[in-house]
Amino acid sequence: MITKPKGTYDILPNESKKWAKLEDTIRKICNLYNYKEIRTPIFESFDVFHRDINDTSDMVTKETYDFLDRSERKITLRPEGTAGVARSFIENKLYVENPVNKLFYMGPMFRYERPQKGRNRQFNQFGVEAIGSSSPLIDAEVIALGASLIRALGLKDVKVKINTLGDEESRKNYKDVLVNHFSKYKDDLCPDCLNRLEKNPLRILDCKVDRDKDFFKSAPKINDYLNQESKDRFNKVLSALDDLEINYELDSNLVRGLDYYSHTVFELEVNVKEFGAQNVIGAGGRYDNLISDLGGPKTSAVGMAFGLERLLLATDLSGKKLVKDSFIHAYFISLGEEASKMSLKLMNVLRIGGLSCEMDYTSGSLKSQFKKADNNNALFTLILGENELKEFKINIKNNQTDEQETIGIYDVYPYIINKLNQNSACQMCNKKENNNE
Repeated sequence: MITKPKGTYDILPNESKKWAKLEDTIRKICNLYNYKEIRTPIFESFDVFHRDINDTSDMVTKETYDFLDRSERKITLRPEGTAGVARSFIENKLYVENPVNKLFYMGPMFRYERPQKGRNRQFNQFGVEAIGSSSPLIDAEVIALGASLIRALGLKDVKVKINTLGDEESRKNYKDVLVNHFSKYKDDLCPDCLNRLEKNPLRILDCKVDRDKDFFKSAPKINDYLNQESKDRFNKVLSALDDLEINYELDSNLVRGLDYYSHTVFELEVNVKEFGAQNVIGAGGRYDNLISDLGGPKTSAVGMAFGLERLLLATDLSGKKLVKDSFIHAYFISLGEEASKMSLKLMNVLRIGGLSCEMDYTSGSLKSQFKKADNNNALFTLILGENELKEFKINIKNNQTDEQETIGIYDVYPYIINKLNQNSACQMCNKKENNNE
């Protein structure tokens, strides 16, 4: 038996509705903030992601799926969405059309890492990129969009962890003192951090191996090495978050996992039991050099990304239902070939009118057909036999009230619509009564 590759999974029909609801919610939130969808290839030129030998992120150095195609071109399956969007922004000259491009994307990404709960080698990511503005206010807007999405999914307890990496001058000053500090502890650093010490010392702060050691905790903080311009900019971001009433916490060790970030970096956390020690559900930051690094004009940008699997896991663990229990409006039980043909015609009428319906195509027994009606959570079950067909009648059962009637075959659609409208009216009345109590 051929099975799926390790680190991948199938989204089965009983789960796909949740995915569709999540994607629909994302699109609605992005529309509120006027972000437009962009779709880029799932594989790119190797150089889109492997831009610089000084990139020390695990994603670039250890986790990308790289291969040669039949023409010996080096190709990489995209491990994240930002670089591909940046490449598209440059190649299609989007900066000519609009000074500021507010974009979002959704789709599969690929990283070769150890599969674990909520993390896979093929995973799905949603992200936004605001390209063309250096305003601190748009940093706050991106964070607000992320918080709005989380709340729209029913996850109320949102916290933002935030830091600044400052401008190039500030980062250079900070890197120098970090190298001086961590060089004293070379014998205690993990192999990855030894490599980072030479290539990008800021990335040491993102280490999960050394972070609890005393020399790590006593490392200099970037806040002490920011120039005034970087401090002022960061304070404007924080002030905007205060105005938006977004709960945040300063984290001086937050640097993010990719090397192209500058100024604002942040993570969004949710408080969900059993979600694990790592409650981070989305993250991002400002990247003012990526566009020019890829050969485009000097362009400011800020972005954020969420793992869709993590979002769905958080909603499941918190007990939030993204979708109501599925149902169909009508299930047809047919007794005989001619009855089955008439049921097919009637279903076509109902479907044209916007009602969902189903019938048995396997010539199953009467008992099995009733069971299938139950399994489909049908609101109405319709039974059509040879005798009913001769009289142009059909038996219909309202499964919500157990009411049963015999009606004319051509009255099925208006009958169901009338019952559905009556039910909606009753629900509205009950809601008003409850509100008045």
